[in-house]
Amino acid sequence: MSPTTSTRKLSTRTYEDAVTALNSLQSNAATLEAVRASGGRLSQFAHPEMIEYLGRIGYKPDDLNKLNVLHITGTKGKGSTSAFCDAMLRKTVPSWKVGLYTSPHLVAVRERIRVNGEPISEADFTQYFFEVWDRLQENTTRKLPQTSLMPAYFRFMTLLAFHYFSSIKVDATILEVGVGGLYDSTNIVPKPVVTGITSLGVDHTAVLGNTLGEIGYQKGGIYKPGVPALTVEQPEEGMNAIRDQAKAQKASSFTVVKTMPELQNIKLGLSGVHQFQNASLAVNLVHQYLLARQPHIPEFLPSLYPTPLPPSYIDGLEKTRFPGRCQEVADPEHTKITWFLDGAHTIESLTSCTEWFFEPTVGLKQSDASSKRQRVLIFNCTNGRNGEKFLNVVLDGMKKGVLQHQIDGGAELIERGFFDHVIFCTNITYVDGRSKADLTNNTVDMDALSKLKAQTELSQAWTKLVPNYPKECIHVLPSVQHAIEIVHGLESTGQVDVLTAGSLHLVGGVIEVAGIGSIAMAT
Repeated sequence: MSPTTSTRKLSTRTYEDAVTALNSLQSNAATLEAVRASGGRLSQFAHPEMIEYLGRIGYKPDDLNKLNVLHITGTKGKGSTSAFCDAMLRKTVPSWKVGLYTSPHLVAVRERIRVNGEPISEADFTQYFFEVWDRLQENTTRKLPQTSLMPAYFRFMTLLAFHYFSSIKVDATILEVGVGGLYDSTNIVPKPVVTGITSLGVDHTAVLGNTLGEIGYQKGGIYKPGVPALTVEQPEEGMNAIRDQAKAQKASSFTVVKTMPELQNIKLGLSGVHQFQNASLAVNLVHQYLLARQPHIPEFLPSLYPTPLPPSYIDGLEKTRFPGRCQEVADPEHTKITWFLDGAHTIESLTSCTEWFFEPTVGLKQSDASSKRQRVLIFNCTNGRNGEKFLNVVLDGMKKGVLQHQIDGGAELIERGFFDHVIFCTNITYVDGRSKADLTNNTVDMDALSKLKAQTELSQAWTKLVPNYPKECIHVLPSVQHAIEIVHGLESTGQVDVLTAGSLHLVGGVIEVAGIGSIAMAT
């Protein structure tokens, strides 16, 4: 954004101006690669710099305690757990104004900041965005020489969330960590009400470490003195690191939450067997949170003990919505097409995705007598992740599901790779190379992107894993729109089931281009 644009009066600034300015704060691919090469050593400056930015927009860390934060991290399920907590709090204390901060977004950046389930409006986003932007532009004094004038994208969004939630005086805030925990931008709240860690896995290794012990140490960094610390059952190495952090950070208690059997009687709002673990953690987080806040709750609470579950908890769990995670969407325009959306982008989350999809009531539905059911995979892999390993997870999950459920013709399905078409496309939104402003991503290597390097590698990996797969059914494409056009072209043959996975950015692009946002994004 030019100096002229940045100093315009608020009345002439638009939501598009705000998104364009925000996108200018994205780190480019070269910068990210430098951080990866440094082994994440730049993290030591994360908190001092974030606190300095916070001061430049008029806040002290202690001011954030007024937001009454429930802080959540983990490798897999932190977003879903946050959504469960949000829904249960809103149903249990309906008079409260409940803020929810999550990332990334699917279709519009406003999704990251919600109040009572609704994304911040374009008008409010624009107003509060430029209030933060202008304060940072005007208050240029910096104590730390290495601190840049403007924060990076995620830091700015976190500052914006803090400013917005503070300005409208939310009663409760659910804060999802971006990456890791210890050095994350969200981890400057001195005294959250309760903290929780979902399932651990190996991801963001350049910053967090290569072992579950190192990753557990980073995640456990959100635990705070005198604050309840919760987690779920973890592999021993990760659990030891988390437990050590709880002790080192002087948490008031440390609780390992087991999956609650009584949840099996509830139809959770989020699909997948892994959600029972996330819901169990969420119930216990909300329970601890409400116990701590009870003197300040105006409503009569018939029971705070999580077993038996209070009706408000059950209502919240059943009505939880979190788009793009194990989500089935019937296309309202192209009525023969069903979209199965999951932004799974770690080995663990992709495993959970396959456990959900390869079920007889989901992706293993049989063709009817009148027409053949076409099955399509749309996939992308970003940030240097091992594409062959990820595709192997998909195929292993397929084999397991087909054999377990004794699907007719199962041996042939496994032999030919199950899917009738596989599409490997970039996350670029449109055929002409444009991306919707909200979906612009400057963090990828544009040279590699233009050469479709990652997509070509994925196609080669698929051919290696399924040697007899027809070459004409493997599509390497430069945009999401190209992929959607292929899917639409299959509609004349009968029912089409499309699994989209590997990247939340990809899922967001599919929702946008396929025109299914009115259903997929409904809360």
